[in-house]
Amino acid sequence: MPCGGRSLAAKVLGIARSGGIGGGMKKALIALLFCLVPGSAGFPQSAGVPIVATAIPLDPADPARRAIGGLRYLGGWHLTSRQRDFGGYSALLVRGDELFALSDQGRTMRFRMAEPGVITDSRFGELPGFPGNDGRKGDRDSESMTVGPEGDVWVGFEYHNAIVRYSPDLTLVQSLGWPPAMKSWSQNSGPEAMVRLEGGRFVVFAEGRAIAPHVHAALLFPGDPTKARNVPFQFGYRAPLPDYAPTDAAQLPDGRLVILHRRFGLFEGFSAAVGIADPAGIKPGAILTSTLVAEVKPPLNIDNMEGLSVTREGGRTILWMISDDNQIPIERTLLLKFELIG
Repeated sequence: MPCGGRSLAAKVLGIARSGGIGGGMKKALIALLFCLVPGSAGFPQSAGVPIVATAIPLDPADPARRAIGGLRYLGGWHLTSRQRDFGGYSALLVRGDELFALSDQGRTMRFRMAEPGVITDSRFGELPGFPGNDGRKGDRDSESMTVGPEGDVWVGFEYHNAIVRYSPDLTLVQSLGWPPAMKSWSQNSGPEAMVRLEGGRFVVFAEGRAIAPHVHAALLFPGDPTKARNVPFQFGYRAPLPDYAPTDAAQLPDGRLVILHRRFGLFEGFSAAVGIADPAGIKPGAILTSTLVAEVKPPLNIDNMEGLSVTREGGRTILWMISDDNQIPIERTLLLKFELIG
């Protein structure tokens, strides 16, 4: 184990989080921590493990159906793989024909899809460091992700309610922070959705922290949320339909926010809803409400949708979504592609 052991790393983490040291010493301790974390310079990626994409219709009862609300269905696939750690994907980034997904255990999946349903160049890996080092799943519960113009990747972690900034190639931890404004958020329903806005501000949505009936806590950071100087203000977020919680968000080309939500019913199962909101409505203490674009619920092909990415194709705005199967057989990893028409 390079530089030290797990117990020493845990002690360093505790000191850094306690707030009882100066900023310079805290940065030094954090740097030491990531020397102590095994393999913190980056984890090797396994290549060559195939991913199989099986096409699915939006509506099993009507395979020709394409329209639902303000969305047009362009295609969907049930993804499977024999990779040991496959599944659990909570965040998604699509750039051209490259897709990158992040699981709720800090593991990554990359592949190319140059043709619909044809997957090549699949690679699996792991993030190079986490906000905790006790070996628990909670230490690596990555739920949200956003990318800056230089390629830096910010990841929000539940349990520790922390945010980590990684290098563009995901081999180094650049900085990390535990925003005090997120301290009271639930360990299992914290920073579920995060988006970097054009201009450098960050919006973070809590999945479970309610500040009023059907109103989720959300934060607007004036800059990098891993930097203590960027103190956020709180606002409220109301989903377009009751009982839906935000699971991911992205900024559209016109500057509006598109927000993915999910709901679970004991008899109905998972449903998803897409809403759009104007970030101009984000103000201290205000409640931002999104407008419903579409609701997708059984018997349509839907699952525990948690990841969202926005792309452009020939002037069209495309929404990609991925589901978290929780790595259990009764759920699926679905990749869905829609055109935003509403």
